Amino acid sequence: MTCRSDHTRWSAPEVRADYRVVLVRRGRFRRKAAGTPADIDATLAYVGAPGEEESFAHPTGGDVCTSISVAPKLWRSLAGDAEVPAAQVVYVDPHLDLAHRRLLTAARSGDVDYALCEELLALLSTAIGRTATGPTPLAPTPSGRDRPLIAAAREAITEAHPSSDTLFSLAKLLGVSPYRLSRAFPRELGVTVTHYRQRVRIGRALDRLEAGENSLSTLAADLGYADQAHLTRTMRQYLGRTPAALRRLLTPAQ
Repeated sequence: MTCRSDHTRWSAPEVRADYRVVLVRRGRFRRKAAGTPADIDATLAYVGAPGEEESFAHPTGGDVCTSISVAPKLWRSLAGDAEVPAAQVVYVDPHLDLAHRRLLTAARSGDVDYALCEELLALLSTAIGRTATGPTPLAPTPSGRDRPLIAAAREAITEAHPSSDTLFSLAKLLGVSPYRLSRAFPRELGVTVTHYRQRVRIGRALDRLEAGENSLSTLAADLGYADQAHLTRTMRQYLGRTPAALRRLLTPAQ
């Protein structure tokens, strides 16, 4: 979100129906909720709740923020059943700052369905964990308990089940929260679910290239990449070569 307003007075009260985590990328502004004002900048984020009345002021000019809207169901899977966060503001330490930057990087990667979702969950779990004063569903699952979950997830991804197209739909298929699924993979396999899915997709791409696939745009579309450029970036990232170079490498010399 970009705001270029320079008004110093409070805006008219607004009421939203979603949970929100808002982090500043540039500039600063003021927010007032429940009659309490707060100065929000790159070192202090805020958390909003449904039905909350809030006003804003921009006494020093504009700002650029990342505003994450969270549906109540996803919020409860991370924060528990408390309807109102225990804290309205969150100190943005270097760890949370890095999580924010990683989220923005993932948004530019083209892998919205997995990479962006995993970074989003990491940021939300960090921010929400700092607003809670009691136990939350963020507590680690005991070692070994998620092995059947990982096995089912691997099968769905390997068999290209339609619900494996996105991290959230895969979690729904398996009957767990996206956060639990995201945390289970590195704990049990040592890699993220995003990296595991990429491994499977890259294997399929190599199979097709080895078989002489001529259309890289068709290959990218069939494997669920955003476009041919996304496929090329991924192959170069993991294998150090473009799809065209890999096709030449895998084609027998005539």
